[in-house]
Amino acid sequence: MTDDDVEIIRDDETTRYRLLLGGGQVGFAKFRASPGRIIFTHTVIDPAFEGRGLGSILARYVVEDAIRREERIVPRCPFIAAWLRRHPGYEDWIDWPGQRETA
Repeated sequence: MTDDDVEIIRDDETTRYRLLLGGGQVGFAKFRASPGRIIFTHTVIDPAFEGRGLGSILARYVVEDAIRREERIVPRCPFIAAWLRRHPGYEDWIDWPGQRETA
């Protein structure tokens, strides 16, 4: 697998970032968006493709895309939350669930 085989598409109609490998969907990150905010609710990687780092590729992409769009990140998805805790540098963009959120 190379990075050239991986494609990630934000699909606002289905409210998912779709992770494609060789043109076929192998995972997604579900979200809810509102002006200035994106709430990540669920992330799935097809079990046949687990252990290849695809979840981390997807997590990094969705977080960095949210920042490019100047959206505050609310990580309700346990996978995205765990990824953010392991990768410092995004703290200024995160509104942790249960904490007072930035307007």
